[in-house]
Amino acid sequence: MSAPDFHQLAHDIKLWARELGFDQAGITDTDLRIEEPRLQAWLDAGYHGSMDYMARHGMMRARAHELLPGTVRVLSVRMNYLPFEAGFATTLRDPTLGYISRYALGRDYHKLLRNRLKQLGDRIEARCAELFQGSEETLGEWRPFVDSAPILERPLAAKAGLGWVGKHSLLLNESAGSFFFLGELLLNLPLPLDQPVEKEQCGKCVACINICPTGAIVAPYVVDGRRCISYLTIENDGPIPEEFRPLMGNRIYGCDDCQLICPWNRYADASPEPDFSPRPSLHRPPLLALWCWSESDFLKQTEGSPIRRIGYQRWRRNLAVALGNGPATPEVIAALQLGLTTAEPMVAEHIEWALATLARRQDEENKKTRLLIRCIEKGLSDHA
Repeated sequence: MSAPDFHQLAHDIKLWARELGFDQAGITDTDLRIEEPRLQAWLDAGYHGSMDYMARHGMMRARAHELLPGTVRVLSVRMNYLPFEAGFATTLRDPTLGYISRYALGRDYHKLLRNRLKQLGDRIEARCAELFQGSEETLGEWRPFVDSAPILERPLAAKAGLGWVGKHSLLLNESAGSFFFLGELLLNLPLPLDQPVEKEQCGKCVACINICPTGAIVAPYVVDGRRCISYLTIENDGPIPEEFRPLMGNRIYGCDDCQLICPWNRYADASPEPDFSPRPSLHRPPLLALWCWSESDFLKQTEGSPIRRIGYQRWRRNLAVALGNGPATPEVIAALQLGLTTAEPMVAEHIEWALATLARRQDEENKKTRLLIRCIEKGLSDHA
């Protein structure tokens, strides 16, 4: 049997990836030893917060070959997710609306990408069955991952040539920005390696660091998860520290600020994938409308959405904070007071904070109004 052409196989795999809707694919080895000290320092600093699973798997995250024995290559893929009508500014500027991170407006990406990776793995396996028929080696074994296992996907994607890790710790691509998902196939095929980007191209730019509402990017390439709004609204299952609540604005699930400010996202393309299109009930939604959802409403409206995994109580917690950061209208105050009568303790704490915050805001506005009236009256008396 003639020697297999692994260069041709790599070419075909990337072509199949494109046919399945991935915007780019690259191949790298599993060597991430350089990342291990950085990962350990991040864990030692406690930046993972309550995400115990980050520490539980230790350095396995930097050793993909331990997840599937025999793995020698990682196929890293990316898929753009930016919806055509993202509505970033119009939502963030209106405190009566709820802002949801753009990746979560449509269907849960985990399922979509994983299904596509499975299809890609099946095609690779079928091709290998043809190429290595009669061989004693079992080549073509694979395992897919989409943010679902202890694996450092961004360093792997960078090594595979898909971009570079920016100062906000997300992967950046010079022709696509950062609004894309990543996925991996672990392979036991000795495919040729792709070259990483020669150097990161952030230069002296620190826009993402400066824009972060809570100062979560504590140093270039280092994010303190405990301060990140995405962590606070999604991963954190307890109370949101009071110091961060006023800084969250109307962000009720995740945050895109560090991506929005990034100059490279001028080149981000909208995704034609219909599953990433925004659901009407989640795109620029009035906060009061979301607050009125019952738990069954929440489950129905978030079916098949990544939002569902935070559960109804965390959803209510996030909404209470956003309502507290908005206008102190009678409707909002009445809705919060009504919600307080049946709220569980954690949610009740945030409702009480919101009501107290709105009361202070009302008092400040009333003081300004009284001062204005006195100034007007004084001016009129001076002219009498």
